[in-house]
Amino acid sequence: MNETISSLLKTVEKPGRYSGGEYGAILKDKARVKARFAFCFPDTYEIGMSNLGMRILYGCLNREQDIWCERVFAPWVDMQQKMREHGVPLWAHESGDPVKDFDILGITLQYEMCYTTALQVLALSEIPLLAAERGEDMPIVIGGGPCAYNPEPVADFFDCFSIGEGEDNLVEFTRLYIKMKEEGTYTRAAFLHRAAATIKGIYVPSLYTVTYHADGTIAAITPKYDDVPKQVEKCIMADMDKAFFPEKPVMPYIEAVHDRIMLEVYRGCIRGCRFCQAGMIYRPVREKTHEVLNRQARCLYDNTGYEEISLTSLSISDYTELEPLTRALLDWTDKNMVSLSLPSLRVDSFSRELMDRIASVRTSSLTFAPEAGTQRLRDVINKNVTEEDLLRATRVAFAGGKTNVKLYFMNGLPTETADDIEGIATLSSRVVHEYYQTEGRPKGRSPQVTISVACFIPKPFTPFQWEAQDTMEVLKEKQEYLYEKITDRKVRYTHHDARVSHIEAVLARGNRTLGRALLLAVQRGFCFDAWDEFFDYDKWLAVFDECGIDPAFFANRQMGLDEILPWDVIDIGVSKSFFKREREKAYAATTTPSCREACSGCGANRLGGLRTPCPDCKEV
Repeated sequence: MNETISSLLKTVEKPGRYSGGEYGAILKDKARVKARFAFCFPDTYEIGMSNLGMRILYGCLNREQDIWCERVFAPWVDMQQKMREHGVPLWAHESGDPVKDFDILGITLQYEMCYTTALQVLALSEIPLLAAERGEDMPIVIGGGPCAYNPEPVADFFDCFSIGEGEDNLVEFTRLYIKMKEEGTYTRAAFLHRAAATIKGIYVPSLYTVTYHADGTIAAITPKYDDVPKQVEKCIMADMDKAFFPEKPVMPYIEAVHDRIMLEVYRGCIRGCRFCQAGMIYRPVREKTHEVLNRQARCLYDNTGYEEISLTSLSISDYTELEPLTRALLDWTDKNMVSLSLPSLRVDSFSRELMDRIASVRTSSLTFAPEAGTQRLRDVINKNVTEEDLLRATRVAFAGGKTNVKLYFMNGLPTETADDIEGIATLSSRVVHEYYQTEGRPKGRSPQVTISVACFIPKPFTPFQWEAQDTMEVLKEKQEYLYEKITDRKVRYTHHDARVSHIEAVLARGNRTLGRALLLAVQRGFCFDAWDEFFDYDKWLAVFDECGIDPAFFANRQMGLDEILPWDVIDIGVSKSFFKREREKAYAATTTPSCREACSGCGANRLGGLRTPCPDCKEV
């Protein structure tokens, strides 16, 4: 790290965000490295260092002797100001070298509201924002993460995207870069074309022409070359037991958001909630065996000394080997004072035995997500839990000594009525009532039920991807209506900012025309829009207005079922016909059983060597 950077560290908050040199960081001899990869999480160090995906891909790339992957994070606003004042470009943590000197810059896009921060990373790195303006000496900028499943709003700024799980294809991508450099055949254009044509999961936006109808909808998405796929198929890891796992993670100097062992139990989800993008894009379910997980957990404990293990997945209680896994873990965690945390429990599979095994027995609260206040609306969204499931789970919690329960709901869901909104208040009061009916509840203490209500955001690759988001006015009316209906003083009501949800919906369903708005936003200094203190709704509206963009076209418009969607260029395995069937069932308030009960014919098993024979699945 040069002297200028070292001097800057003395002038900013939390210099440990930028210093590097952590235990577990990987250093390599530059003379033996053929490709340098900067991996960026476009948010603060504390958040990025908590991301398991970043740890996995960092390890996968560094496992290759001639590839060196280093970490990059978005500097906080005080450091950004100092960097601009002193003309210091953004640097990588391991070497301290400028990001602009690397061969490849990977940016993971975990949530739409990080887009402006990701683009500020490019600006701070002195890399041209627009991909078309980058010269041969600039890094190849590749995006990934869940937001890459609709990359079109940021297509102008990225050379390419990695679609799906990148353990294999990012290494293959970097190997192709090395090969073409050694052959002397490398140019940016030639490399990107060859990567798109030969590597699964690589999407290069510049190789596709997008045309529009007069009304702004998409007329066609057309590859410019015959060897470029019409749809880019996502990558998946077929065998999770053989998937790379970071057994020696980098240990942050300052406290991370998730300062614990994160044990990835499985990928995918069997449930099929109709609003949930993650439950669709990560299909099919692929589990690790409990023996592998126990071995990895023990190794991580020995290498880190963390005192908590979080079992991560979309729905941990759906893991088929949860009982033998927790039993195996408890054989050694209890003796070493290591607690277990299961953060994604479902009310229909919650039990006293399970509660007694997890870390939250040491706190007074538990969290559940009924999502909707009435059974009709829970059937619409295919939640497949009942009011009795929730009340039974809370009885178990109260009998086990809990006094606080947090409940997650959504408002603005398709077909929602005033009765559904009032149902949130009614259900919350019933949970309070259940406390006083439960034998064995804590004596002399009162319950507290906290409800957190998010605004529905229609997301790509869900049965609700075509639906219109409620307008700002309607969302606010619904929030005020629920507030009026909550009369129990033991129920505490919080809700998400509808303005943020509106902008998120615009970015989630946007097309390439949003690029000019994002460019203007970054030029005006937008950054850290995922943080409440920096988000400015009026400034976003002003940018859209200046660019001639109507945000309602993306957020509040019912999209046509036969309309070409911006993300149709991506193939996640799950078919559009499945989404249409699920949408029809939603409007009929008909549920679909979980994948474990019956195959619903989504098509996900046709990817990545998982072509499992399925007599019920017409898509396979």
